[in-house]
Amino acid sequence: MKKLNQKELKEFLDEKAAFYEQPKFIETDPVQIPHLFTQKEDIEIAGFLTATISWGNRKSILTNAHRLMEMLGNSPYDFVMNHSNTDLENLEGFVHRTFNDKDLLHFIKALKHLYTKYSDMEGFFKQYAQEEFLQDAIHYFKNEFFSLPHLPRTEKHVSDPHKNSAAKRINMFFRWMVREARAGVDLGIWKNISPSQLSCPLDVHSGNVARKLHLISRKQNDAKTLRLLDNNLRLLDPSDPVKYDYALFGLGVFEKF
Repeated sequence: MKKLNQKELKEFLDEKAAFYEQPKFIETDPVQIPHLFTQKEDIEIAGFLTATISWGNRKSILTNAHRLMEMLGNSPYDFVMNHSNTDLENLEGFVHRTFNDKDLLHFIKALKHLYTKYSDMEGFFKQYAQEEFLQDAIHYFKNEFFSLPHLPRTEKHVSDPHKNSAAKRINMFFRWMVREARAGVDLGIWKNISPSQLSCPLDVHSGNVARKLHLISRKQNDAKTLRLLDNNLRLLDPSDPVKYDYALFGLGVFEKF
């Protein structure tokens, strides 16, 4: 594909973003899980846990995320805050790829710690957010999340931008929580963080499309590449750069662009 000028690129990506950011997108996407809930804390926890296991086969992700919500009694916040030892024993056997029941056990305890100490997940990230980015906040979140005793293996399930991770899954979680719900896909329940602060959930699909469109040139899908991509998407729409995640992902997954 020939290199588009900025006006052509914006028009092309605006059209694709609008095409894919439709309610039908939910049918095959993990975002359907937080859509099952109405209470803010339920949406947050369902979204965070679902984003955590959102890698690999999409059908498997959805199957396991629905199963996980059932194991939490379809009331994730109540489970996190009020679980008994017996409730925790009932989580035994859960597994999604390398995320297993021991990892899940820590996640439940760490979420309770977070809500008890800060009362609000949004407030934690707002406290550590930079004016333009949330990547530092992810680093501080990981430190807090693993401040309780835990198995070292579990740490790999929360990425750290300070270790050059693109943190794809937690950036996707941010997109769900922050971007307005007017198109019916993202949920927009966090009002104190701006869409302008979001970073693109960079993965193999969005990265490959971004390279073909000359938005990035580095081969690695890491934090350095993410910053370059974010900067270029902000040139196209400073107020809502991550709407283009729909275009990049849709072009890569559904159109084999």
